[in-house]
Amino acid sequence: MERAQTERATRAGTPPEGDHALVAALVARDEDAFARLLDLWGPTMLRVARSHVSTDASAEEVVQDAWLAVLRGIDRFEGRSTLRTWVFRIVSNTAKTRGVRERRTVPMSSLRDDADDDAPTVEPDRFRPVGDPYPGHWRSFPASWPSPEQRTVGAEAGHVVADALASLPDQQRTVVTLRDVHGFEATEVCRLLGVSEGNQRVLLHRGRATLRLRLETFFGADARWGATP
Repeated sequence: MERAQTERATRAGTPPEGDHALVAALVARDEDAFARLLDLWGPTMLRVARSHVSTDASAEEVVQDAWLAVLRGIDRFEGRSTLRTWVFRIVSNTAKTRGVRERRTVPMSSLRDDADDDAPTVEPDRFRPVGDPYPGHWRSFPASWPSPEQRTVGAEAGHVVADALASLPDQQRTVVTLRDVHGFEATEVCRLLGVSEGNQRVLLHRGRATLRLRLETFFGADARWGATP
């Protein structure tokens, strides 16, 4: 049970030891705790930074500066938000400052390109509605999953999702990762990325639609989809 909870927390981007213990470890300059956070949050921090600056190299420098700011300011962390939210706000603010210095703006048109007009989408009723315990998430999964015969393809399905996520445009991948992998709220994603609520919804919907279509193709075009218990 404890191992399963730890694995779920890690997949969600939440350190299993919890904020209090993790903050104490960072204050004590525990290198192992810092290394775990680098592995857990580093890739998404780069994506957030890259949404505000002009090059990958700039994004890497932003993340490095943000980690320095985290370590310098951890003694003053008051717990008004989660540690994860606090760290990502530092990344976002550092990246925005760097972006201004680069005299780069992010016009709304950059959130979608010509290819987006042909981007895959699905009917809104395929997702859970507002008021549902998991609004915006897929409403159903393949009815036969996970039968004994299909359990062996679990790892392969995971690779399909990972490949599909990696293929998304930068903004879509970042929004989907923040919302569905790390569990950020929509309003927090809007603040971190500097996008409107409407653009956040569009990016999330299109990203999820691409992942859904890849999975449907993987399980078979004629697979039946039943209600989730």
